[in-house]
Amino acid sequence: MKLTILGCHSATPSINANPTAQVLEIKNNMFLIDCGEGTQVELRRNKIKFSRIKHIFISHLHGDHYFGLVGLVNTFSLLTRETELHIYAPKGLKEVILLQMKLSASWTQYPLIFHELSSDASELIYEDDKVEVYTIPLKHRVYTNGFLFKEKENERKIDINLVTEANIDKAYFRKLKQGFDVENEDGVLINNKKVTKDPKPAKSYAYCSDTIYNEDIIPIIKDSTVLYHESTFLDKNEALCIPTKHSTAKQAATIAKKANVETLILGHYSTRYNGYNDFKTEAKTVFNNVLLSKDGKTFNFD
Repeated sequence: MKLTILGCHSATPSINANPTAQVLEIKNNMFLIDCGEGTQVELRRNKIKFSRIKHIFISHLHGDHYFGLVGLVNTFSLLTRETELHIYAPKGLKEVILLQMKLSASWTQYPLIFHELSSDASELIYEDDKVEVYTIPLKHRVYTNGFLFKEKENERKIDINLVTEANIDKAYFRKLKQGFDVENEDGVLINNKKVTKDPKPAKSYAYCSDTIYNEDIIPIIKDSTVLYHESTFLDKNEALCIPTKHSTAKQAATIAKKANVETLILGHYSTRYNGYNDFKTEAKTVFNNVLLSKDGKTFNFD
């Protein structure tokens, strides 16, 4: 599981930081999460292949989370893309994008498929044979979702020496990986755990963009490998959280602790601050394993 930060700021871009956008690579999928202004430039800067992006997840319809989308959609057309592009976003984004395309006469030559979200409950919105994606209902000034990316349980690993010793035909290897007991060539039933090893634990990534402190999300994100939680403000500006519906670094850390996640990544910093280290310092008073998002930074979770 690999996460690349394309933008870590809130509201507006600065010289060194863009609004929110991330790329998550998980089980051979490459998901774009939010698409603030400047996203396609950052994709190029980080040498991320446009052709690998087939699914885009937009948390809400504030500009710093989607103003880069129509440009990216158009660039895909200019690059003669043919592969389908799926966009999962609040109801309304389809209307915005299609109007821009209509007025500029720039329809895509590839299938552009919108999955409009409107539910206030967590729901499964994407699934393949290795990954599931669920919405995380958040509390912000407009309808907003975070996203939970979950690996499905990994297959067991065959110990080839033990399998050979047990005289098991290779035709049964698939069943062994799936956890079944199988008969060997002598008709003896072999216990799966005697010839296989436990798989690596499945990983998960919980992305919580703009939201006020909200403990309702804890059951959804509980025990996640990684939690990204917005930390727009420092504790000294906590009073701003109520009118803006944002969180502090300390509040993000409190959610991480109560949800028993392994790692917390902070981001969506207000441009009122000159640096990021104070966010980490404040969060670590509550939760120890804290990382800071930064444009161009990559996190690997093996």
